[in-house]
Parts: sequence; C-alpha cells; structure tokens
Amino acid sequence: MDNVGLPQAPKELSISSEKLSEFSSAPVRDIPEAVREQPLRKVNSRSRRSVTFLGLAGVGLLIAILLPFIWMQIQGDGFLADRIETSESAVSDAVTESGVTEPIVEPSPEPETTDSEASTQLFNHFSYEEAPAAELEPVSPDGNITLRRAAAEQFLAMVDAARADGVRISPLSGFRSLDQQESVFFDVKAARGQQATIRAEVSAPPGYSEHHTGYAIDVGDGYYPDADLRVSFESTPAYEWLQENAAYYSFELSFPEDNAQGVSYEPWHWRFVGDRHSLETFYRARTLTSESDEPNNP
Repeated sequence: MDNVGLPQAPKELSISSEKLSEFSSAPVRDIPEAVREQPLRKVNSRSRRSVTFLGLAGVGLLIAILLPFIWMQIQGDGFLADRIETSESAVSDAVTESGVTEPIVEPSPEPETTDSEASTQLFNHFSYEEAPAAELEPVSPDGNITLRRAAAEQFLAMVDAARADGVRISPLSGFRSLDQQESVFFDVKAARGQQATIRAEVSAPPGYSEHHTGYAIDVGDGYYPDADLRVSFESTPAYEWLQENAAYYSFELSFPEDNAQGVSYEPWHWRFVGDRHSLETFYRARTLTSESDEPNNP
C-alpha cells in the first residue's frame, strides 16, 4: 500500500568517512569552557573619576615635597651658607655651655734668642769675665797656680785636711787668662787636628772657661800622677776623698757624668761656690741662658 499522506520516517543519520575525517582534523581547544577566566567587566564612570582624583592628589603631594628644594635652589648658596653658619654657631654654643673647650692648633713660633743670651753661651760653655789680678792668691809651692782669695783659703784648708787623712791633693791648673785659654783651646786643637765642636767637649773656648773666674781648679792625686786630667782619676783616693768632703769647703764638681750642660765628664775639675759672688758667677750665667737648666750637683 502506498503511504500517501502519511509522514515519512526520518532517514538514518549517516556520516560518510570523508566527513568524519574532516571533522576529526578540526582544531581542539586546550581549555574547556567551564574553567576559563571570566571576561573583565567594564569600568563604570564612577571608578574612572576615583582614579583621576587619586592621580591628581599624588601629583600635588609630589609638588609639595619638591617645592622647598626648588626654593632653596632659587635662593642660591647664600641660603645654604646661612643655614650652615647657624648650625655651626649652635654647635659652638652647645660646646661652650658644656664646659668642653676645643684646642686651637696654631703653628709654634720659632724661639727667639736675644743678643745678650746668644753672647752668654758657646759650644755649651758659658761666658765668664777674668778675675782681677789683685784678688788672686797662690795655691801651689811655686806660686804659678792661683785662685781668688776666698777660694784659695778654702782650697789650702781642704788640702791640709786631706793630707791629715793620708790623701795628697795636687793643684794642676787654677786661674787662666784669656790669652792662656787661647793657647789651651786653639793650639791644642790645631796640634790634634780637631774640629772646634770636638775640642769644646773637653776644653772651653777663650772667654767661656770657668778658669777665668779664679774660682775653678783642676786637681790630681799626688800618689797617682798617671791619672792626672784623665777619667781614671775617679778611681784614686783623692777623688774619693773629695766626693765625701769637698762640700765642707764649698767646692763642687763642675762637670759630673751626664751633666745638663753637655760637657764631657771631668772628675778632676772642681769649683768654689762658698760666697755670694762665686755662687752668682756660675748659677746666674746658666739662668740667663736657659731657665730650664738644672744646677749640676756632685
């Protein structure tokens, strides 16, 4: 029977192998639709106004921060100098109030030497005047060795006291004139080929010898003449006796070891300091040259 007027049954869906192959070669999406990020929502006009306001506020804050620096630049170095000076003044006031003082370092001036001071010392020796001939007295049997009267009396008394103890103190050289010191210094210097500074270590230049004063004397041990004018004199009985007894007769060693005057050690050279004139002669001379020099004591 013809199926006229009746609806047709649907035909079976069939996909040819070509269609299937074409479908299977289509690109496959990596991310499933279910886990994709949601699309951005559009910013409304109110949000835009907020962002604009915040931007303008940031610009204003930046200008407020930079404005003082710009003003300082316009004012120039004068403004900065004023600030620095004010700061330094404040620090100085604070230091003053605290009682702490900061030392001011200044170059030390060169010491000045007056003409009078320069003329009182030469090669570590002080200047002395000659004793008047009328004040000199002999202290040796031949009369060639002399001292000022006060010194001569005390020296002879000392010699007698030493002889009583079995010690023989011999006078070797007492007062010397300027002419005599010329020979002692320059003639010996030339004979030995010495420089002036070397000669001055053991003998004073003329005008600078204690022997000019009539208060100084070189002595030896009469029993040990080989030690005369030598450091070995310090090992003789005469030197030992003088060390113990010379002060009782107002004599002292002029140039002990390591003396402040810088003259070589002379255990045989002694001087009288038993009255005002003799004391001032030796100690005022060094005081005029340097207040810091200490007196030489035996």
